[in-house]
Amino acid sequence: MRYLLLQFLAGVAAATSGSRLATERSHEVAVSRGVDVPSLRVPGCPAVASVSYNTSVPSTDNTPFPETKVDICYDDSFIRIKFTALQEESFYYNASVPTNGDIYDYEVMETFIYKGVNDPQTYLEFEVAPNNVTFSAFIYNPSKIRATGAAFSRFYIDDLVADQLSANTTIDRAKQLWYSNVQIPLGYFNVDEGQAKGTRWRMNFFRTVTSAETFPNQTYGAWSPPDEVNFHMTPYFGHVTFV
Repeated sequence: MRYLLLQFLAGVAAATSGSRLATERSHEVAVSRGVDVPSLRVPGCPAVASVSYNTSVPSTDNTPFPETKVDICYDDSFIRIKFTALQEESFYYNASVPTNGDIYDYEVMETFIYKGVNDPQTYLEFEVAPNNVTFSAFIYNPSKIRATGAAFSRFYIDDLVADQLSANTTIDRAKQLWYSNVQIPLGYFNVDEGQAKGTRWRMNFFRTVTSAETFPNQTYGAWSPPDEVNFHMTPYFGHVTFV
């Protein structure tokens, strides 16, 4: 499995040199929908950049979404993210779902991450549930919008301890919130030790909400919400710079 993941990561690095024409075409997906993609400048730790969102997915849904906060910074070895789910009512998860299982059917906070400036075909998907179970995989999405009938593959990360990919999650029912401190290795993106400053990224942040009463129906929120219930639309990823 480790060998296959290394092969995949090598392919991810090669994909970053795709043609200008392909990039322009993928951006047309966002432009045609009138998207104003957000941007963020992220400092080195311990300083953080913070974003808060209460925007629903799809972007055409004006229903207020529970406030969600993301704090992010980087150090020599890791991207460090604190997810905070505010206005939480249910803390709903399925304790029988294992690592890399379908935790996304319940309540999660998540990020999609790509090193580069174009709309990616390959990127990391990382999710965490209120009980600290995680989902982590590299996604191959050549249509860039998870088009019907197009290829769409997941390459799961299964040695979290050795990779030092981790989450530490706390539930505070009295304050109606839960939060998770996450570290993601920069090496996943071929960033050498201490070389993250000045790098440019595409990212998005998401949250899903459901409850015992409403499951399997969910509501969805995002930092940069696409115009349909589909998180895998990479033209909507925001622009992030490590400063």
